[in-house]
Amino acid sequence: MKNTVHVQRAIHKMTQADLSEAIGVSRQTINSIEKNRYVPSTVLALKIARLFKVAVEDVFELDEKD
Repeated sequence: MKNTVHVQRAIHKMTQADLSEAIGVSRQTINSIEKNRYVPSTVLALKIARLFKVAVEDVFELDEKD
């Protein structure tokens, strides 16, 4: 799965720590999501999208291999 979490963070001028605090996870979780080492749960993906005021599909996209 591809994601644009780092892009959305930059648009909203947020650090990984800011985002993690806002949605209730560790900064390491955000780092792992951004590096595609961790696929977030549906709930977590929805929280991220809601925070950025975009659709989930604007942040997360299935890869051809998914």
